[in-house]
Amino acid sequence: MLRHDIPIFLRRYTDYDTANSIEARKYLKTYGLTPPAVESHDQQAARCMAILDAKPSPIEKYRYLSVLRNSNANIFYRLLSANVKELTPLIYTPTVGEACQKWSELYTFPEGMYLSYSDKGHLHSVIQNWPHEVEITVVTDGSRILGLGDLGINGMGIPVGKLSLYTACAGIHPKKTLPLCLDLGTGNEELRNDPLYMGSRRPKVTPDEEREFLDEMMSALTERWPSIVIQYEDFKNPFPSLERYQNTYTMFNDDIQGTGAVILAGFINAVKQSGTPAKDQRAVFLGAGSAGVGVAKQIVQFFINEGLTEDQARRCFWLVDSQGLVAHDRGKLADHKLYFARDDNEGKQYKSLEEVVEYVKPTILMGLSTIGGAFTPQILEKMATMNERPVVFPLSNPSSKSECTFEDAIKYTKGKCLFASGSPFPTLHHDGKDLVPGQGNNMYVFPGIGMGAILSKSVSVTQNMIYASAEALSTALLPEEVSPNWLYPAIGRIRDVSVIVTRGVIRAAQRDKVDRELALRNIGDEELDQYIRERMYDPFKEGERVENEIAELVGRPASSTGKEAGANGAAGAGQPQQPRVKAVSDAVPLEGKPTLLREVTGYTGSGASDGTPSGR
Repeated sequence: MLRHDIPIFLRRYTDYDTANSIEARKYLKTYGLTPPAVESHDQQAARCMAILDAKPSPIEKYRYLSVLRNSNANIFYRLLSANVKELTPLIYTPTVGEACQKWSELYTFPEGMYLSYSDKGHLHSVIQNWPHEVEITVVTDGSRILGLGDLGINGMGIPVGKLSLYTACAGIHPKKTLPLCLDLGTGNEELRNDPLYMGSRRPKVTPDEEREFLDEMMSALTERWPSIVIQYEDFKNPFPSLERYQNTYTMFNDDIQGTGAVILAGFINAVKQSGTPAKDQRAVFLGAGSAGVGVAKQIVQFFINEGLTEDQARRCFWLVDSQGLVAHDRGKLADHKLYFARDDNEGKQYKSLEEVVEYVKPTILMGLSTIGGAFTPQILEKMATMNERPVVFPLSNPSSKSECTFEDAIKYTKGKCLFASGSPFPTLHHDGKDLVPGQGNNMYVFPGIGMGAILSKSVSVTQNMIYASAEALSTALLPEEVSPNWLYPAIGRIRDVSVIVTRGVIRAAQRDKVDRELALRNIGDEELDQYIRERMYDPFKEGERVENEIAELVGRPASSTGKEAGANGAAGAGQPQQPRVKAVSDAVPLEGKPTLLREVTGYTGSGASDGTPSGR
């Protein structure tokens, strides 16, 4: 089998990398198909960043990065890993929101898998078309994308972006991730009438129809990949599926559990820094949807761990929705709101956030409402008047829907607030200091939750595993991050943070006895951290691994990364003669070797001509 017979999408991980040595290019049969220079990683990054900087808008930068991810995943992840703070807002929130709105308009190449309602009854066979082994999938039905509503299959941008962060932050190999979008119709009539919309034009299926479809999908996924971790994302009503599947499959919902965990971690650190003990905290939540209730329930567990009873902990919360304070005597409430509904309002209905703040006198103000500017100057000033260190968390995405900006929070609380947001805000100079806003981004926890479930081979993702991710994150601050009152670690340390979170999740899986990788129970934390790091995909070392494997196969000494040829890597006048590289037919057969080449391309050396990856 010639390398040219391998489908192009199986070759993107290594084959066309301009950092590949001449020997590697000849072996991979890509010699002459890329420019002759053998580049360093720094040269590659400099070119990519220059191209990126020249793009006039965030959406154009997003499109360039998408092309890069699909043409050479190693270069893309090198760039992302080295510039995670700068590039995350371009590949995920807030830019991914615009990308989803324009997904059908901007569509260029396939990414991920689409399962349509018309495939019901045949999902097992459709899923067999995916060419790789999969460790984790992110699945959405597009019915509630960020704060943008029902976008149908245009919501595919969310699984694609999310899984890029699983790879960049926790080192899950990109080939072992599956972006999955369900085409179950859409209630968005404008989309159904859009001639460019690429999904089905039927109305959204009923809840019963969706439940039957999801039952079949979950069965099909786990039949194909028994240890797969399944993360649900951006479903309009996420609670039923979480309750239905969380104890049967290795699944979790990031909107509910991931959001709750990352905010809990920031909250734990904010409580420590505020000086107000847990029993005296009063939290007002603007937003009583799935995210708001999920966050509040996570914090309830923290209060219980701090010595409160469950009832005492629950009564520290006042939730506000579009009709005002959530109270039992207000009228019929959605089931998920009942747990926090107040019964002590003495018949009075508080219709606005301002009224609730005046009534409760909260120490904590959290926003998950997607109502931009809802934390008005008057409310922020009131928080500063009532508290020495008010906790202000405007958590809605994207930035345009954040309840307040970092600048306004600092300005109207006179720099007193402990702040974390869902969207990124710039550093602010105030009172002679540079203040860094905390961003309660789920990327601090969901990569570690996924990696922890994968490495422990857990049969489910328990609530204790989710809580452990938050607790681990809260301990990840360095001393130099604690002193300026940061609530979250520097995002540039995300890989180190993910190791800590992954370890916490694995230990919780062991305590709950849902782990199947029993050998990990017998090693200490330091050894476990090393185990985690060794299993992380590292785009900076992929080229070296390929080089060393090729060296073994062709019988020459292994080199570092093959960069010794430098900028003039092609052999020619004045250049050292390159070592002879055997033809593929002369090489040591790949059968029986646990090789990276087989892992990343499916090539077995067996002479198969259909391009089918091994391990199908």
